Amino acid sequence: MEFKPSNLRAAFWMTGSLTAILLMAISGREASKELNVFQIMEMRSLIGLAMLYPLIRSSGGLRAMKTGRIWEHLGRNAAHYAGQFAWLQALSMIPLAQVIAIEFTTPAWTAVMAVAFLGERMNLLRTLTILLGIIGVIIIVRPGIGTVEIGQLIVLGAAFTFGISFTMVKSLTRTESVVKIIFWMLVIQSGIGLLPALHVWQWPTLHVWPWVIIIAFTGTFSHFCMAKALLYADATVVIPMDFLRVPLTAVLGWLIYAERLDIYTALGAVLILSGNLLNLKNRNTAKASAME
Repeated sequence: MEFKPSNLRAAFWMTGSLTAILLMAISGREASKELNVFQIMEMRSLIGLAMLYPLIRSSGGLRAMKTGRIWEHLGRNAAHYAGQFAWLQALSMIPLAQVIAIEFTTPAWTAVMAVAFLGERMNLLRTLTILLGIIGVIIIVRPGIGTVEIGQLIVLGAAFTFGISFTMVKSLTRTESVVKIIFWMLVIQSGIGLLPALHVWQWPTLHVWPWVIIIAFTGTFSHFCMAKALLYADATVVIPMDFLRVPLTAVLGWLIYAERLDIYTALGAVLILSGNLLNLKNRNTAKASAME
């Protein structure tokens, strides 16, 4: 099925993705006040799988979910599970704006992985992307000047593992549909987290159930919305919309949790996002060169 380019439709789907990720950040913080992150992750995968079923059915049912690349799915989701676990853990430890700002170093890590494992070339723009990301994190964390928060290091680790995951997704999308990738994500991650979740399991109270359901929904369909947006517009159009997550998260942190956005987090975020814009320019230049 062909999709006609449409920036308006891309913006619609990116609005859905942004809304989902912002809701997931708030819900993750609220749910972790009562439940262990292992349990939150397990419930997210199992409930998300049930929510995904209508899309599975419309894509041909469970038979259509068969794959010849199960080892790639396993590797990708082991990395993604570790990153998601660390991200949720960090939400309760540092301000929301810091979590999202440091998470945006993922494209820099992805660039490193692509060079190391996919044979892509390192050039000036990619080098600047990585350097700006590193400098941005140093400004936010300020080692040797302020107290380095363990939550900052945890979310930096999450960004690194997300980089591994996204690099593997780039390979999987050559043969696998979006629904199939999400299906195996939920199945594999529910298997990875089953025993740890059972070890810490406690029955959720009525208060926390809505937060868990929101996490399951947003954690599943934020991926779907992003993928749909990329069907209607190039990454150079779609990804800058995702940058709105940083200021929007800062506003939500201020309104809901009275978190202040300090000048170091703001400056570090600007440098990290500038690096991401350079990375987009690099991708666009490479695409244009390939078409010549």
